[in-house]
Parts: sequence; structure tokens; C-alpha cells
Amino acid sequence: MTQNVSKKPVAPQRPPVGVGSSGFTAFGLKAEAEPLTPGLHVVATPIGNLADISLRALATLAAADAVLAEDTRVTKKLLAHYGIATPLVAYHEHNAAVMRPHLLARLANGAALALVSDAGTPLVSDPGFKLVASALAENIAVTSVPGASAILAALVVAGLPTDRFFFEGFLPSKQVARRHRIAELAAVPGTLVFFESPHRVAETLADLHAVLGQREAAVARELTKHFETVRRGALAELAATFAGEPPPKGEIVLLVGPPSADVAAPDAADLDAKISKALETLSVKEAATVVSAETGQPRRKVYARAIELSARARQ
Repeated sequence: MTQNVSKKPVAPQRPPVGVGSSGFTAFGLKAEAEPLTPGLHVVATPIGNLADISLRALATLAAADAVLAEDTRVTKKLLAHYGIATPLVAYHEHNAAVMRPHLLARLANGAALALVSDAGTPLVSDPGFKLVASALAENIAVTSVPGASAILAALVVAGLPTDRFFFEGFLPSKQVARRHRIAELAAVPGTLVFFESPHRVAETLADLHAVLGQREAAVARELTKHFETVRRGALAELAATFAGEPPPKGEIVLLVGPPSADVAAPDAADLDAKISKALETLSVKEAATVVSAETGQPRRKVYARAIELSARARQ
């Protein structure tokens, strides 16, 4: 099996540029950015606090031929804050198909382009993946300039296990589809991480509790910003709390702990009770997935019993 490895080009032979056009300002000091090697530079930007950006990221943004931004208005504020005058090019889900060939042509001709998202690390819930994949397919160098990530920032303050985690992104907006997807994730042996819209937090927490049972969880809001808050507790408690309050404001990350590894095997009556309870809100398939994950019983066994109990309930 051959591996697609991009060769990193040598640094371009172009003269240094003054601070006014390829430099940045930090800590009240002006710095000159060294020329970049040609290729696509994937740059992480702050998720809220503008101070959460690396000197390498600032130098990359300042020296690039252009910055590819999800929303140029958002990125313009960041560049202005650090005195960076690099041209901005809009690259988002609505124009990606049209823009991608033009950007690839620029890269093939030796341009150094910086790709950013509105906040955090690009390619996570944004259209950057296809551009990176296309660049690699054409043997164009792709470089990572790492930095802030809402996923990791939430994990380290949630108080939940971090040795294994699964990032789902946004769950479906409709309840039936949302519960179905949660059921598919029930057996994942790690902490689950979700993004969620503020107006759906309460109902999503309720669905997580209904499907996953009583697990520990956390709701992180406005991470790194002035009004950062993290609420921790059992899913039932968090669901009740948010149901009784106005919808929160700002960016939200939901985290749910992994299934318990030491749950005692239920007897037949307990297993039937769990299956019957799950069938009140879930399909047979979903109920089998959830109960299997909760009890550690083979899914095939639980599914067969769920079919029997569902048929009996309809008689």
C-alpha cells in the first residue's frame, strides 16, 4: 500500500518585508514575520480570549499571501487586534466548491495560504477538510499551526475521564433523530463531547438522560471568555436545572461521562424492566442498544427480548 506523502518545498526566495505589510504587533512591540514556505498552513485561532494565540500563529498569518477565513468579519477583528494587514479571502461552506479550484491553483503556483476558522482549530465543524484533502492529493504541503480547541478546553475543566473521548459535534435538531443518534453512541467507552445551540441545551440534556441513564455530565459555556461557566452534575440534575431557566447565551459544549464498567448483570426481571422502560420512548433497535450498553448484556440477547416485549405490549 503506497502512502501519499507531501514534500515540503524549500523556503521561497523573496526579500524580507517590513513590519507594515508582513509583521504583527504583540505586547506593544512590533515584530517582523519571516517568509513562509509555499503551501497550505492550517492555523488555530482563539475560541474567545484573543490572548490565546501563539506567536507562531501570528507570524504565519502575517507572512501568508492570504488568509482563508470562514467569516472575514470575524477574522478581520483578530488581524486588526494584532496589526496584521494580510488580505482576507472568504472560504466557507456556501462557496467552497467554487473557491477550492482557484485556491488550489494559487497553491500550485507557489502561494503560501493560511486557513482559519471563526474560532479554534480548523477542520472541526467547518469546510476545511476538503481543501486539505485536495491539497494533499495534489502533493501540496499542508502544515499545522496548533492552538486553541473548544473540545480540549472543555475536557480539561469538566471533571470527566479524558483518557478516551469521542467528539460528535452537533446532534440532530429533531428529537427522534437526536435520540436515535444518542442510542448509537451509548456504548462508546469514553467521554462524549457535543456542540449544541443554546436554545436546545435543555431538551438535549433531557434526551441524553432518557437514553443514556444517570451519567455524570458537564455543560461548558463561553470558554475562555469573561462569562465562562462550567456546570457539573448528573444528567437528570442538569436537565432539570436548564429546563427551569431561560436558555443560556453563548457557545456551548456538552460532555457526558462514559458508561459504568462495573454494573452488575441484572436478573431476568430487572432486564425486562429496563427494556420496557426504554421501549416507552425508543424503538426496539434503539432500546436494545441503550440497554445493552447500560447492562453489559449482549446486544443480540437484549434485542431478541425487546422484540418479544414489544409484541406482548401490542397484544
